[in-house]
Amino acid sequence: MDNIFSIWPWYVTGPLIGLFVPLILIAGNKLFGISSSLLHICSIVLGKGKLRGYNSDNHKWKLYFVIGISIGAFISVNFLTTGKVKFLPEFYYSLNGFILLFTGGVLIGFGTRYANGCTSGHSISGISTFQLSGIIATLAFFTGGLLYTYIIYPMFN
Repeated sequence: MDNIFSIWPWYVTGPLIGLFVPLILIAGNKLFGISSSLLHICSIVLGKGKLRGYNSDNHKWKLYFVIGISIGAFISVNFLTTGKVKFLPEFYYSLNGFILLFTGGVLIGFGTRYANGCTSGHSISGISTFQLSGIIATLAFFTGGLLYTYIIYPMFN
């Protein structure tokens, strides 16, 4: 149980994440990403015929993947931790913290739509399948994160 409760090293988690790409390709799917799951949820709510050009049957696994992430997070927080897990650090319950969270959420949402995918889709699937767009998007994600961390975030602290 100590191995489950401790932080896993990069040389274990990296290859585990990397194994998703061949598994997804073997399963017949082309890309791995979480942001397109919203499109699938919308197709379920609106009905299959409401979204033009989208075949929800080919993407059911994405909805199950999101549900699995939620269940896994619940299990981790409630059963696989030795102490109390804080949702957010105290700073984020202030006005400045709220502004940072809201701004970050808007920027991430805009960037995900603008890049036509999220970090997991571009960085894991895109780079591993040698897509130039994956490399460019990943560089942009990291650049934006660094700029926000070292320039914008200090202005609010």
